[in-house]
Amino acid sequence: MSLNTADKIFLVVVDFAGIFMVSGIYLHMAYTKMDLMLDHLKNSAVLSPLTTLRHGGPWGKLLLIGGISGIVTFPGFYLKRGELSAEDLNNFPLPFKRKLAVLQWSVIGLLGFAALLWVIGKVVGWHQ
Repeated sequence: MSLNTADKIFLVVVDFAGIFMVSGIYLHMAYTKMDLMLDHLKNSAVLSPLTTLRHGGPWGKLLLIGGISGIVTFPGFYLKRGELSAEDLNNFPLPFKRKLAVLQWSVIGLLGFAALLWVIGKVVGWHQ
């Protein structure tokens, strides 16, 4: 199996465009909905180290929203350790939960796709 240059460029552009789109949505949420999300998770100890990122500019906000997204998408780990309040999680707005979960899985899928492209490139020898 050999891909021509146009196919390679298309795959890489689609992957990076997806990553940039997700990052843009995360940043939009960070600048418009951050206070609301943090208010709903105020009793959870897991956010205390992350909240300092709030004043870290766009990169800090991106990391904070990514952290909140991971916490909301995979709460079991934090609930077992007592770092996340079950009441906070239940009171977190459902539309935000859904959006953050979709974005989290999109990032996982896009990064997985990038890794798959790298592996295929190594196996097939795209560098030639």
